[in-house]
Amino acid sequence: MTEPVFVIPLWADLTAVGLGGVQGALFASGFLGQRRLDLLGVAIIGIVMGMGGGLIRDLLLNVSPTTLQSNWYLITATAAALVGMLLANIFRRLNGVIVALDAIVIGLFGAFGTSKALVLGLPVVPAVFVGVCAAVGGGILRDVIVGLPVAVMHVGSLYAVAAAAGCAVLAAATALGAPIAAGAVACVIVTAVIRLLAVIFDISLPEQRALHRRKVAIETSAIPIIKP
Repeated sequence: MTEPVFVIPLWADLTAVGLGGVQGALFASGFLGQRRLDLLGVAIIGIVMGMGGGLIRDLLLNVSPTTLQSNWYLITATAAALVGMLLANIFRRLNGVIVALDAIVIGLFGAFGTSKALVLGLPVVPAVFVGVCAAVGGGILRDVIVGLPVAVMHVGSLYAVAAAAGCAVLAAATALGAPIAAGAVACVIVTAVIRLLAVIFDISLPEQRALHRRKVAIETSAIPIIKP
């Protein structure tokens, strides 16, 4: 029995890689750490951001990395990173553009990851997991390389939550018989909307320490106080 073949349209995959490359370069161009990144460092961050999600997706699915099967992926990621560097000063004045790019990139990689996992026969829950890993994988690699706390592991603006919601919508839609392309579009929209709303209204998951303090406060309040 031959395994089903899933092919992401090249133009769509390159769009995700390009947007990721631009977004990564914009992030790296404005990075202020103990050491500033040089032009090569900014380009590498852009390339990693553009190609990281696809690489992680294919590694989890145990298939040949699509991004290494064609010259166009690395060319697109590199060119996009250069564009991000050259236009960094312009884009930096438009913070909403960077946030919107970030939201779209998360949605695209989540949609492609979940779609590919479903077509290859993975159950719904693992397929959503693959999609989430693909969605946030580039950002995780970026943060590790730059030496920052990984965005999806600290108090932030619902990166993984937005991706999980979008991927779940895609999985549910295909389970109900919807075309996988329609489910992928819905995934991108849902992910982007949740991510943007989280940024606009400063929504995040409760901090673990805050939950701990709240629990301790409740438990402590139940202890009777004996006055001398």
